[in-house]
Formats: sequence, C-alpha cells, structure tokens
Amino acid sequence: MIVQPIDFLLIAWFALALLATAYVAYDQFTGNPEAGVMKWGFVLITLYMGPFGLLLYVMADKEPAPGTHEAFIKPLWKQSVGSTIHCCAGDATGIIVAAAITAMLGLPMWVDLIVEYIAGFLFGLLIFQSLFMRRMMGGTYLQNVKRMLVPELISMNMMMAGMAPVMSLLMMGRDMRAMQPTELLFWGVMSLGVIVGFAFAIPVNVWLVSRELKHGLMTERRESHGAKAAAHGHTHGAGKHASIHDDAILLAPTRPQLAALTGVTVLCLLGGMIAPALFVNLRLGARDVGSVIMPPGMIMTWDTPADAMRDMSAVLPRHVSYVADPRARGDTSLQPRIDNGVKVFDLEASVIRWTILPGVTVEAYAFNRQVPGPRIRITEGDRVRINVTNRLPEGTTVHWHGLILPNAMDGPAEITQKPIEPGNTFSYEFTTEQAGTYFYHTHARVDRQQSLGLYGALIIDPKDPRQDAKADTEYVIQLQEWLQRAGLTYPAMLMEGALPNYFTINGKAYPSTDTIHLKVGQTVKLRFIGSNNNFVHPMHVHGGPFTVVARDGQALPPQAQFDADTVNVGPGQRYDVIWRARQPGKWLVHCHIGHHTTNNNTETQGAGGLTMIIDVT
Repeated sequence: MIVQPIDFLLIAWFALALLATAYVAYDQFTGNPEAGVMKWGFVLITLYMGPFGLLLYVMADKEPAPGTHEAFIKPLWKQSVGSTIHCCAGDATGIIVAAAITAMLGLPMWVDLIVEYIAGFLFGLLIFQSLFMRRMMGGTYLQNVKRMLVPELISMNMMMAGMAPVMSLLMMGRDMRAMQPTELLFWGVMSLGVIVGFAFAIPVNVWLVSRELKHGLMTERRESHGAKAAAHGHTHGAGKHASIHDDAILLAPTRPQLAALTGVTVLCLLGGMIAPALFVNLRLGARDVGSVIMPPGMIMTWDTPADAMRDMSAVLPRHVSYVADPRARGDTSLQPRIDNGVKVFDLEASVIRWTILPGVTVEAYAFNRQVPGPRIRITEGDRVRINVTNRLPEGTTVHWHGLILPNAMDGPAEITQKPIEPGNTFSYEFTTEQAGTYFYHTHARVDRQQSLGLYGALIIDPKDPRQDAKADTEYVIQLQEWLQRAGLTYPAMLMEGALPNYFTINGKAYPSTDTIHLKVGQTVKLRFIGSNNNFVHPMHVHGGPFTVVARDGQALPPQAQFDADTVNVGPGQRYDVIWRARQPGKWLVHCHIGHHTTNNNTETQGAGGLTMIIDVT
C-alpha cells in the first residue's frame, strides 16, 4: 500500500531497475563476450543498483563494436569496476538474503549486521569468488579459497563499511517499514546500501586489481567463431592473458601493505557497524517496532524504547476499516436496550478515516465509527452495562472518568483488568451514584489511543430534575488536538515532533463546527469537557459573561456559582456554564490560545480549530 510519497519513488525506481536488468541480461547473454560469472555479476548488480548498474555496464563492459572488447575493457578503472562488480554481486546477495531472514526472525539490529557481514563474506568468498571463478583462476577449490581470502576480506570490509550505516540509520529512522521485508521500503534501503557499499569498495579494488590480487573484466569468445579466448585482470588461470600494466605497477604487494590495508578496512568496518549505535537503538528488531512511522521531528536516540516508538507512530492507513461520510457528526445519542431492568449499551472501537475539515481527514481510533464516540445519557441510580468490543490493532480498555463504581469496572489496563484484545468483548456493569457531566475514554496506551479519538460524553441526569440548572437548550463541547502531517495521523503529544497542528470541537474544526441558534433572551448550557490529552484550553464566550453552575460533574450551590467569560478547561476537567443571549449577532465560543484557533497554522473564514458560533436572532 502506498503510504508516503517515497512509495511512488520506490515504485518508479524498481520499475527502472527491472527494465535495466532485463536489458543487461539480454545484452550480456546474446552478444557481449564476457565471462559467465561476470555476466551474472552485472545482472545482479543492475538488479540491486538499477540505472547505476546499467551505467556501469555500458561504460565499462558492453562491447562498443564487434571484436573490440579486449581493448575496450583494458583501462585500470574498468578492470576495477569489474572486480568490484563480482565482489559486490556475491557479497550483496549474501547480505540481502541474510537481512531478510534476520528481519523475519526478529533479531536485534546489531545481530542482524553481524549475520549479514558473515553471510555476505562467506557467499562472496566461497561461492562467487572461489567456486564460480575457479576455471579462470585455475587450481583447486581450496587453493582458490586461500588465495582469495585476504582480497575478499578487504573488499567486503569496505562494502559493509558503506552499507551498514545506511541500513542502520534508515531502517531505524522515521519510517520503520524499512525493517520489514514485506515492505517495498526495505528493498529500497537495500538498494541504496548496495550503491553506497559499491562506492566504498571501488578504491581498494583499484589497488587489488593493480597488484593482480583480484580479477577484473574478461573476454571470452567462442572458438567456433574463430576468435581466440582471452582473459584480463589476473595472472592465474588457463588461456592467454594480456598484461594491462607496466612492470612498475605490477610489483607484488608486500606483507606490510596488505596488513596496513586490511587493518584500515577493519577500522572502517567497525566504524560503519558501531557508529550508528550512537544515534539509533540497534538493540531493537523488526518485531519490536513493526512497521511504525515516526512523526517528523521526533527525537530518537540510542536508548529510545520500542514502546515509545509504537505509541508515537502514525496510524497505518491499511488499518482503516471504515471511511466516514465527510458530513458525519460525532457525539450522536446512543440509545440503550433494556435487559431485566439494566440499560445496555454497545460500544465498538475501530480505526476509521474521519473528516475534520473539507479535504482534511485523519485516521482515528473511534467508538461506533464516530469522533467523539456516541453520547451515553442515563439517570442517577440507573444500572448500566456497556459491552465494549475491540476492533483495533491493539488492546484497549474504557475508563468512566470521575465515576464512583466498583474497582474492577474502573478500566485501567494491566491494573484493574487485562486489556481487551483485538476481536474480544468486555462488559462493564455498575450502578450510577452521581449526576452531572462526565466522559468515558480509553485507559490503555492513553497518550496514543485517547489522542486518536477514543472518548465520548457521559451525561448523568439527576433523579430530582429540580437539582439540575436549567437552560433553554444545551450543547456538549468536547475538545481535541490532532497531528496530521503529509497525509498521516500521529497521536498529538507535548513532545518534540508531536505537537498538534489541528484542533477540534466534537470532531470538527472551524468552520465545520456546529452553530448554536438562539433568540435574544434565551439561555444555553454549555458542557465543556477536556477530552483532550495535552493543553489547558481557556474557553471564552463572546457577548457577555456566563455563569459557572457545575465543575467536574459537581453542581455548585447557588451561593457558589460565579460569573466569568473564560474557564480554563484542562485535560479531564468539565465545566457546565449557562450563557444568556443578550444581543443579536454571531458570538464566538473559542479557545483563547491563538494557535488553537487555526488550522495547520492558518485561519479559515476568520478563525479555525477550537472555534464555534452562537447565532442569536
């Protein structure tokens, strides 16, 4: 599934890589007089490196005209390209296969790198070098293993020195789909790693070829065509060899030279393997982080735990099971059914796509396919049962905020109950002992799930209606903060990279918020609910003061009630206020933090975010 813009680039890249590979394979096996092992080497490298592999082939190996291959491939740089090709083709194949297997096994990244190095080195040495090139080098298989051990070690060290940091930093970077072999991004990282590793390995291969420690490119022509067989790039093996360097360059390498070069490549290898551990947590594996995508700007270090990454990650679009109509509203009334005197409500948590503004959608965790969840309205003294079914990709629970009830029904995951696992149902049952404005919300991974939409209003009417402060109408205002970047929704948090850029009242941002219609002299009871996770929102009403009649579900006696034009609604807090329409006009209800009345830092029709209108006629 296409999740990020880079997915389009990856599709285009691999389409080009397949076309380039098809061309190189066809041209090599139908016309180019190259040795068989090199034909396969160029095919594999083009598959891994795409157009760059094709460029290397046509610039260094493709015979420009019949009979010219020997002269064309003679320059040292071309011989060195050939040497690096058959080194990287074998090494990269071993590395990529090992990377896929270790990822599926869920091994930590540091173990993954070690296994990849061993697999790449052994496959390159034992298969691609010693076995596939045995006919050209001559001697027994074991002799070839011994002969190629140090050159292969030197070349492999440099290749892995380039590949390791690319794999570590990108796989453990923002988009950890790169850890999963089932994701296209994994193969994109592998491709980039091979390109960087190839570039790192070229310089040492120039020296190895110049000292005839490794083969370069070769020419093989069929005897039936009357052409002589020639091989270039090594003094060992059968057939006629053409010298490509003068005697001064062909001086045999000394032991100090080999030891120094090997030592430096080992240092480069260790740097490439260890340095990324200063920036990313190499103790984690693919199973620890899944396919999570981190918000832009999140600070991740060598000790960032997997749980933090999963909590702050984007909702993957493939988890969306329902797309709500753009006109759909949250906080709709949920009607109960009666079972032996018990009021029974059904809630289902799932992942939906929800529209907060025209053209702006979020991937939300929702109760009953709406944000906020449906309003549960009951009466003081009611016996209620709420059946909660979980359709999320993770466990969840529900907490009944502010209620007096049995501890087993309170909802904190792993404390009073086990999380409701995906596909399971849990029933909460209790008798209400209070009246007022309350709300329900998830209490499993609260920083993630509640900020993604798992909350709803719980209104409990008093047994004695005279105890309720009356108004001509009422409206519930549930506050929320959202982080939506580049088409993905992340849980908004007061952390680096996770600050919200959209704000909603009852799941909509202004100008898509509701309008309350009143006539002069009428009153409205506004029930403010801090269903958000992060900010204290100073909620202000234009057109005159309101009277605060209840706080956190507790009705204030008349002598304790007070007038104000702003109340600070913190996360979890509730205020009931009564406002009287004194003058006709459009009067705002809004948060008094300016940024919270914008949509992605912009105003729409004069405001945005936590803004709504009371239209008085």
